[in-house]
This record gives sequence, structure tokens and C-alpha cells, in this order.
Amino acid sequence: MLQTIREKFTGTFAIAILAIICIPFVFFGINYNFIGAGYAAKVNGEEISTGQLESAYQSELQRYAEFGELPAEFRVRLKANILDNLVRNAVIDQYLADSGYRVTDQMIADLIQRETAFFVDGKFSKEKYYSVLEENGIDPQRFEFNQRNNLRQSQLQRGVGATAFVTPADYRRYLNLYGELRRVAVATFEIERFAESVEVTDADVQQYYDERPSEFLLPETVDLEYIEIRRDQLAANADISEEELQKHYEASASRYLQDERRRASHILILTDDDEAAAAEQAKALAARAQAGEPFADLARQYSRDGGTSSQGGDLGVIVQSQFPGALGDAIFAMRKGEIRGPVKSEFGLHVVRLEEIIPGGPLPLNEVRGELERELRDARGDVAFREKERSISDALFDGADLGTMAQSAGLELQSASGFTRSGGDPFGNNQAAIDAVFDPRVLTEGGISDIIEIDANRSVVLRVVEHHEASRRPLDEMREQIVESVRLTRARTIIQDKVNSLQESLNAGESISEAAAAVDASFTPYSVIDRLNESVDGRVLEAIYRAKKPLAGKPRVGTAITDEGDYAVFTIDAVAPGRPESVPLADRDARKEQLSGQSGSADYTAFVLQLEREADIVRSESALAEQDNF
Repeated sequence: MLQTIREKFTGTFAIAILAIICIPFVFFGINYNFIGAGYAAKVNGEEISTGQLESAYQSELQRYAEFGELPAEFRVRLKANILDNLVRNAVIDQYLADSGYRVTDQMIADLIQRETAFFVDGKFSKEKYYSVLEENGIDPQRFEFNQRNNLRQSQLQRGVGATAFVTPADYRRYLNLYGELRRVAVATFEIERFAESVEVTDADVQQYYDERPSEFLLPETVDLEYIEIRRDQLAANADISEEELQKHYEASASRYLQDERRRASHILILTDDDEAAAAEQAKALAARAQAGEPFADLARQYSRDGGTSSQGGDLGVIVQSQFPGALGDAIFAMRKGEIRGPVKSEFGLHVVRLEEIIPGGPLPLNEVRGELERELRDARGDVAFREKERSISDALFDGADLGTMAQSAGLELQSASGFTRSGGDPFGNNQAAIDAVFDPRVLTEGGISDIIEIDANRSVVLRVVEHHEASRRPLDEMREQIVESVRLTRARTIIQDKVNSLQESLNAGESISEAAAAVDASFTPYSVIDRLNESVDGRVLEAIYRAKKPLAGKPRVGTAITDEGDYAVFTIDAVAPGRPESVPLADRDARKEQLSGQSGSADYTAFVLQLEREADIVRSESALAEQDNF
């Protein structure tokens, strides 16, 4: 019974995090001719700000930081894709709002409280929730707003997907293709074997190096010294007295009010189509308990609630909203130690004993101590952070050197090396830091930067200690890599000639075993394979099943490059359709569900595309054309 009650009280939801970037849909009828607009786009009159676009764009650039400076064409396309997604999300959100899709605050609370990332000792922890978000630089209000949108969009996606169906004919054809068998022979050219035989001279290495002046470059780098102000460190080092904590608790008591709670025990009697007999039994048990028999013993012997009978009928500590109806009304109207029964509910008849009354009001200090301490530390950290920034700012105005600044502000003078125009430790690809480092005043004139905000938690002041111009790696340092590249390149040329020769022989009707031997290829004789065959390289298997069926008396010839970089030539001389009945039932059911899911996804994509076609969408060309921060 308790399990059913808890399910009704809490509900069941799952977090669905949508990726911010994906391949955009094709758009129709969109006007780009709004140069100089103060917005990135308008969707049915609703603006998408340039700030939204730039924020999403900078976040996405961080994913590509390890690749260095990105080509201009890639950045332009990336920014356009991000705007495409913002427009699409706006179209969907407007449709959801107009159609009455709603997500309540309780649904969001339940969703968050069920996420195990926020659990401590198996239970949701508000302190852990805020801590995890803070560690990832996520604002709680923004996070909850995103979860609300995700739930609304998932409602729409499930609604559209639920209408998808697969016809019996399509399903059978799918199983025929899924279970299709092909008879195949494969000849393979191992690239390492051919590369070993390639001779590479010093002249070859020199020529390769000279022909590629833009390769083998060491990037321009700088060595830095800097002062870092961290809000979290200042907050962590703040001393909070017990008196301050008590005052903050008293001032915040209204935030931690809780309803009255009660602890009760019960004996459940099932009616079993004879409510009168069950009522008589309940009355008798109530009388025995009131006469002094241990209630817990009676519950263990007579209660039919399997979840509580072994614990003497203990229902635990509850609030009234957990037990709507007569049972909850009775429990919250009783005196401590009182026994009542029978009380009727949807589960049967109850005999109830009230064990304890826990008054409502503010939660005890110990239960909210962690959150209150964090708030006080954060507030103290904010004050200290501003004071440190003010101190550094004053020192910059007075022209002090970094060491003196650090000492007067009580901060450490730190250093870093190898920072490039694409970023690097300790500032990542923060564009403000990159711009400051490579500002001529700092880079070449020895100046100290202004205060730079790395993120909401960090600010720095820096100076370039040494500037290293971009240079080319010496030939001797790259010799081994060049020799390997030359060998592989020449080996591929040799192999490609052999592949072409082998294909010509096979197309002329020669057997693959003889033709493979003639070009020094490894040979695997004909065998029957299916799509799940593990003895064939994955890329070769994919190419085999992409190839057309062979004509009568003429095998189909194809090529592929394996996962290891080897070259394969295959022939297919027979194809047999799969038999649906040979596929295990569980596998068939799984495939049908997968096919329905694919159909539902396609329907959802088409539905969203139609919404976009019907929407009034205008875009600011200037928002995409503006110079980015690279």
C-alpha cells in the first residue's frame, strides 16, 4: 500500500537534456535582408537577441578549443547553424505555448529531485544541487528554465512520435533486408606490409619538408605572469561565526517553514467482498489495542500491508498531503497515543495508532546549516572579491608592478607558459584573455593588462614576460614523421595501382583467388555472411551491404578501406533475402520498435519543418556578418 501512495504523491519523471547544436533543418521563405537590425532574428515578431546568439556561439567555440584557430568559413557556418537552432527552438516554443502545453513547478521540482547527480546518501540534497550547478557555471534559474522547456518539447515529440506506425508490408521488407545473406570473397592489401618495402632517401625527406612550408610549425606563444582573484576561494576562506549563522537563520526562518508532520502505525484489513466481516475484525483489533495489547504485535499478526506489517505497522513520518481522504483526515485529527478504527480507504479498513506529532514551523538550524553557511560565505566572498578588484584597479592607476600589486592585495603572483592565440592554460580559450595578451601594449610594450573577467568567478591581471614568435620545427626533429608519411603515401600509390589491376581482372571474369595472387594480395575465400558478421572488418562489411546485388553469372565487385587503413577488394556472387521467421521473436519485436521510433522521429522532423515554413521568420544578416572575436 505504501508503495502505491508514494507513487501517487511523487510521480515519475526523467531528465531529458537537449543538445544545443545539431544539424539544422532546411529553411524556406526566410528573409535575410535586414542589415543593421538590433536583433539576431525575429520569429513571428518575437526577437532573438544578438546577446543570445553570441552567448551560444562562444559556448560552442569552447568545444573546438583543442583544434586551435578555426577557419573563418567554419566559424561563419557554425554561427549560422546556432542561429538556425535558436530560430527552430523559438518556433517550437511558440507552438507549445499556443497549444496549451504546460509544465508545473511541481513537475520541475520532482524532475530535479529525482536526478541522482544531486543525491547525498541516496537522497536529494539542496546543497549538492547548488554545488553541482555552481561547479559547472550554471545559473539555477536558467537550469530550471531549460528543464521546463525540455519537458514541454519532449511532450510534443512524444505526442507526434506516438502517432507513427509501420505497415506489415514495410515491416516484412525491413526484416528481409535485415536478415539478408551475401556470399562474399575478399582480397586485402595490408598497407604496413607494402610500406616496409618503400625506400626513403635523405633527398626524399628534404623535398617533402621543402614542399610544405606551412607545415611543422611551432605556434606563436608567450610566457606570462599574472594575479588571479577567485570568488570561490575568497568565499571558502571566509570565517563565519556561530552568532552570524544564528542571526541569518532567524532572518531567513520564513524560507524554511514546514507543515506539521505525524508518525503513525496501522493495521490493514482487506474487505475481500465482505466489508461487514472486515469491519467487525477491525473493531475487535481496535478494542484489543485500546485494552493494552501491543499494537506492533497485532500489526505483525493481522495486517495485510506487506510493506509495513513486519515493522509493526509503522507508516513513518508523513505530511497530510501524502494521505488524502479519510485515512489522512483521521491521522491528523488524532491525539498522540490515540487508537482509531475502522477507518475506510481505497485499500481496505484500517486500525490506526498515532505515535508522534512533530509541530510545523521552521526547520531546525542543523538541517539548513550547510545552505545558510554557503549563502553567508558567498556574500562574504562577493564583498572580498570587489575589494580585491578595487585594490588592483587602484594599483594599476598608480602604475605599480605586478609583484607589488599581488603583495598589497594579499594574492599570489603566478606564472604560465606556452599561451597561444588560440588560448591555453590557465585561461582556456577565453577571448578576453587572448585579446589582452596579444594587445600590442601588453605583448610588445611590456604593459600590464586591465582587469580581465575570465568568468563570473575569476578575474585576472597579467603581463607578458617573454614573447616567442611562430617558427618552424627543425628538419631533424621531424625526420621520423616525414619518413613514415612518405612510406605510407608511396605504399598507397602502389596499392591503388594493384587495386585497379585487380578490379579489371575481376570484371574481365578472372577468379578472385588467381587475380589476388597475381597482385600479391591476401585472400579470403567465398563464404556466406550476414549484417552482424564479426569476422569481416566493419567498414568492409558496410561497403558489402551498400553494394548492388550481382547480376546473373556476373559477380559484383567493390572496394573499401578498413578501419586499419588497409585496402580491400571484394566480390559478391550471390544474395539471399532474409526470412522473417528465422529472426528470433524478441529481436523482431526490438526491430519493429526501432523502426517505429525512426518513423516517429521522421514525423517529428517533418512537423517542425512545417511549423518553420508557416512561421514569419526574419534574420539579421549583420548578426552573422559581424566580426567575431577570433
